[in-house]
Amino acid sequence: MTPRPVLMSGMQPSAESLHIGNYVGALLSWKAMQATHETFFMLADLHAITVPQDPRELRENTRRTVAQYIAAGIDPAQSTLFVQSHVAAHAELAWVLNTITGFGEASRMTQFKDKSAKQGSDGASVGLFTYPILQAGDILLYNAAEVPVGEDQRQHVELTRDLATRFNSRFGDTFVVPEAYILKETAKIYDLQNPSSKMSKSAESHAGVIWMLDEPAVTQKKIMRAVTDADGGIVFDPATKPGVSNLLSIFSVMSGQSIPSLESEFTGRGYGDLKKALAEVVVETLAPMRERALELLADPAELDRILSAAADRANEVADATLATVYERVGFLPRVRYRLV
Repeated sequence: MTPRPVLMSGMQPSAESLHIGNYVGALLSWKAMQATHETFFMLADLHAITVPQDPRELRENTRRTVAQYIAAGIDPAQSTLFVQSHVAAHAELAWVLNTITGFGEASRMTQFKDKSAKQGSDGASVGLFTYPILQAGDILLYNAAEVPVGEDQRQHVELTRDLATRFNSRFGDTFVVPEAYILKETAKIYDLQNPSSKMSKSAESHAGVIWMLDEPAVTQKKIMRAVTDADGGIVFDPATKPGVSNLLSIFSVMSGQSIPSLESEFTGRGYGDLKKALAEVVVETLAPMRERALELLADPAELDRILSAAADRANEVADATLATVYERVGFLPRVRYRLV
């Protein structure tokens, strides 16, 4: 039997809840790919601490994020669903990769430039600067052939490819050189109050963010208050009608209807009708996932058991890769003696 290609991806557990942009942009694709790939999905807590975190909240958010992964269809029996800090090889490989990464190369990463510009150079940590190198280690440890990422992460995958190629050239074939898997057909979900910005965990106001763990009444209220325009007419035109276009995109993904069919269905009707129908579809879609996630969170011991088993599997693969790396770069192996 031909082995399935390896796919690796993850998200930071940096909020109490995921939002529907995470669901549409990542979880739906991950769920489908479980059937065609050997999948590793990670809770990227090492990445999360590149900015200040409350320790208690980070632990809680990690469990909450795991619960939502599972509730959205990530099956621990099909996928290796693990916490990054449970696999020491991530930090260890990142150090080796740091030593073959040029300072100028790392400085060109646009996400670091954007985030450090917001925080100021004194507020940006070295960890934030080397974030893409740790991300490269995340990918290379598992011999991932494909990495599903948003367009904003393409540059990081290109760095990963460069580092893998460079290491292989210097030390012999060791790493699979991965490809970015950009899901161009996936709808982009924008903030309901600011439809020029993607829906984000770091939004200044949560009024425009639909959280997967929101109470149904809260979700409905946010949709009914979504920004539209004064022109009337329910048509998909992101340039001139970004708010309405965003609502149509969400409706299309959640219902499975095409955008043209939705435009036809709502011809001559008002924005209130569109919002009311969309709210019903979103609440109906999220309700079973919310219920399942809350069930899982009520039994943290079971979540920890799932994560422990997954960590065993992830460590098995990652440690084998790291051992090869250490041998290739010339580290002296530790000889273990047993007292007789």
